[in-house]
Amino acid sequence: MADTLALVDYGAGNLRSVANALKAAGAEGVVVTADPNVVRAADRIVLPGVGAFRACISALCAVPGLVEAMEERVLVGGAPFLGICVGMQLLADRGIEFGTTDGLGWIGGEVRVIEPADPSIKVPHMGWNDVAPMPHQGGAELLEPGEAYFLHSYHFVPEEGTHVAAMSDHGGGIVAAVARDNILGVQFHPEKSQSYGLSLLNRFLEWKP
Repeated sequence: MADTLALVDYGAGNLRSVANALKAAGAEGVVVTADPNVVRAADRIVLPGVGAFRACISALCAVPGLVEAMEERVLVGGAPFLGICVGMQLLADRGIEFGTTDGLGWIGGEVRVIEPADPSIKVPHMGWNDVAPMPHQGGAELLEPGEAYFLHSYHFVPEEGTHVAAMSDHGGGIVAAVARDNILGVQFHPEKSQSYGLSLLNRFLEWKP
């Protein structure tokens, strides 16, 4: 029986593109859902996200029981979890955008505006850029050196360097991925990153943390 993968629908992600990429990577049991019971029973969970931190966390928390179901399945049950773009940023303690807003607090740190050291470097960080995996005990094994597609004006600054799974550069270091135990978050968009992104999603589907 194929694994069930819950692609969390809280109105703040490009769900169709992510679902199609997951299927192209080999996923058979993709369920686009906002139902806490489905999330609680899923074998794997993917949280996409597009837009502002505050709007995304507000939308996620507005679905009754959804955050609690994610915490139960991921933090307690150990299900493999992948956060994409703002879905990765929501793992932080807080986001500093339109004021300070609490995040999920799964990985310590905060989300701040990108401030390149070189003023000629444009924000948002948009387009293809290198992904350089960092030594890590969990999650980083899913990442390979290569190029992925980014689109963001804010970046995750973890409290612990051990949670940095990959870096990129945009007028200074930018965290490209974070990881902890069975949790992986990527700032780039695997669904827009062609063969690099599909390869990552395929490894996530096989991941047994």
